[in-house]
Amino acid sequence: MENKNHETIGKTNTEFYVQLGIIAILLLVITFNAGKIYSSSEVGGFTTGIAAVSASEIIPKGIPSVYGKEMGVSYDDVSPNNPVLADATIAKLTQYEDMQLNSEQMDRYIKIGSSISCEYCCGAKAIIFSNGERACGCAHSYAMRGLAKYLLTKHPDMADEEILNELGKWKVLFFPGVHEQKAQVLEANGIDSTNYINLASNLYRGIEQGQAANSGGMVGGC
Repeated sequence: MENKNHETIGKTNTEFYVQLGIIAILLLVITFNAGKIYSSSEVGGFTTGIAAVSASEIIPKGIPSVYGKEMGVSYDDVSPNNPVLADATIAKLTQYEDMQLNSEQMDRYIKIGSSISCEYCCGAKAIIFSNGERACGCAHSYAMRGLAKYLLTKHPDMADEEILNELGKWKVLFFPGVHEQKAQVLEANGIDSTNYINLASNLYRGIEQGQAANSGGMVGGC
């Protein structure tokens, strides 16, 4: 009788340790899977883990230091909260779109204009063609072209990258939601999203494709 009790106790202990082992294995599997969910995984050469970037981190604010007072524009004037003011600001930038450029300025204009597009409004590869003619008829493109021509003629000392950076800032204001989404993808890939050339030029065009749509409201007429 005593031997049977020992056998029963031994069997119970064995079952208990087996159950503990199964529980431990399950915990390891759950922990591993949770880690995979929250870590970045690579698909097609780009990471799918999304870094947290808010619109407030990428939206330019205040008056542009070089040309803001001259043109009477402020980044703060382009917002989905005040479409009338946004359209008026876009019109201020647009008024310089027909400015004539000399050959040197045109070469720079083509370089800059070919580096940025208005792909969320039209499907053109850039806001201009390779000959400098306008390639997109939306208001946003007119505004970016107008600003580029103004800076090339009134502030020729600005580098091409600086001018492109300014065009990028306004493009982010025109399409805040989708650029917030793009910024998250850039950061997940180790790319600085506070650099407006990275964020808004053609350099990383389309990197956000495949993510959940989030236009965030287009600002200004197309």
